[in-house]
Amino acid sequence: MSRILIIEDDREMEEMIREYLERFGYSAEGTADPEEALKLVEEREFDLIILDLTLPKLDGFDFLKRLSKEIPVIISTARGDIGNKIIGFELGAWDYLAKPYEPRELVLRVEAILRRRKRETIQVGEFTIDQENRRVSIDGYPIDFTPTEFELFTLLAENRGKPLSREQLIHSTSLPPDTRNRTVDMHISNIRQKIGDDPRNPRYIKSVWGIGYKFISPPPDQ
Repeated sequence: MSRILIIEDDREMEEMIREYLERFGYSAEGTADPEEALKLVEEREFDLIILDLTLPKLDGFDFLKRLSKEIPVIISTARGDIGNKIIGFELGAWDYLAKPYEPRELVLRVEAILRRRKRETIQVGEFTIDQENRRVSIDGYPIDFTPTEFELFTLLAENRGKPLSREQLIHSTSLPPDTRNRTVDMHISNIRQKIGDDPRNPRYIKSVWGIGYKFISPPPDQ
């Protein structure tokens, strides 16, 4: 069940949105306090945020600037002018709905975003792989992979539990066909360093003697 956070200072509006979302099978909770919302986002996992712009303590745009996790945001606001829409999209909002609107329209947009996000992202344990933007994050925090590291990590994660040879890793990515095994090992070493994985006691990528590497899922008890 997808979890949605509603940040809205109009209590009646918040209750209406929440009840409507729950009617369509979503788990929703709301708050009027954007500072509290930032704490909730850090402590829990949400699939989408519905955000009003006119809020106490912190404007909705400032909330977007401080949002550290990569979560889709639909702006729900009475500010319907094009200037605010442009700012909202520039700050990373996925959609923008000007009040008043029919609750069913909001639900349709929520459904569309979650379908789109499901196609574009892969969740593997703590990792979120964003295929469209070629980015990987762990618990919402981005990992600075090179393009080659992204391809290798994604290939291993998509085949979790299955050993892949160095030759498979070379021929299934954009690495040149004459790439040496030592070069693959160097890339894997860099990936491990960036995700905090100890090759002697791996949580994510395990060396398979005589073959290559495999992504461990679920991670073993440490």
